[in-house]
Amino acid sequence: MRIYSHQNVHTFTHPAGSFLICSQTFSSGKADPAAPEKMTVKVFGSPASTEVARVLTCLFEKDVEFQLIRVDSFRGPKRMPQYLKLQPHGEALTFEDGNVTLVESRKILRHIADKYKEQGHSKDLFGPGALERASIEQWLQTEAHSFDIPSADMAYSLAYLPPDMPLDGRGVGLPAAGMHPSHRQKMEEMLQLFEKSRKDLGKLLDIYEQRLGEEEFLAGSKFTLADLSHLPNADRLAADPRSARLIESRRNVSRWWYTISGRDSWKRVKELQRPPSAEAPF
Repeated sequence: MRIYSHQNVHTFTHPAGSFLICSQTFSSGKADPAAPEKMTVKVFGSPASTEVARVLTCLFEKDVEFQLIRVDSFRGPKRMPQYLKLQPHGEALTFEDGNVTLVESRKILRHIADKYKEQGHSKDLFGPGALERASIEQWLQTEAHSFDIPSADMAYSLAYLPPDMPLDGRGVGLPAAGMHPSHRQKMEEMLQLFEKSRKDLGKLLDIYEQRLGEEEFLAGSKFTLADLSHLPNADRLAADPRSARLIESRRNVSRWWYTISGRDSWKRVKELQRPPSAEAPF
């Protein structure tokens, strides 16, 4: 699948000052010029957000033309006015498809997979029938309720803990002196959070290891939303050696991760996640 991207950069004036928003349109280049103009799908948010990354991956999988309006955290707390009308509290994600507006990534995945079922190379992302869809739903719920929180907690704790701090589970504590009490308290909290998330993820990934020893993917023999929904947070785990061992130490989970993270759709999202340079206007 070849993706074509067209980019516009807009300046908005606000009482807080002027700032830039980058708008990019992605299409496969297969549109019929004689066909009536369609209303473009719009995604408001930053590709660095796990919620947004899920949705973008699904859109690339289904070969859906869409416009990405980047409301990037790289630019701080400022938000463009039309985005704030949709998301007054500045949440990470807003999705528009005609008259449909959604803000929860997994609901958006279901919408895309249903509405654009016959598009793209992955026509069975949500399953060809009720039985397959039930299995996919089961794993979507597992990801949302059992994988998402501990994986996000682990990534958060590792971002705070020093990279050279031993985290081998042998009870290595903090330095006895030379640390401000408030900083020590925060470090202890992060260590506890890391240990809890490691235990929770370890138990869950043992279940995944068994399942992936029976099937190539979580819901069966084909890549589906069940696998796709894991990509953003699993990528965070794989990116840090201190958490990557959770994946690498399990042969079937490691094979599964290597397969799903190598998909063209996810590679495209990873390209979009690269922070802009200091010179870039977006």
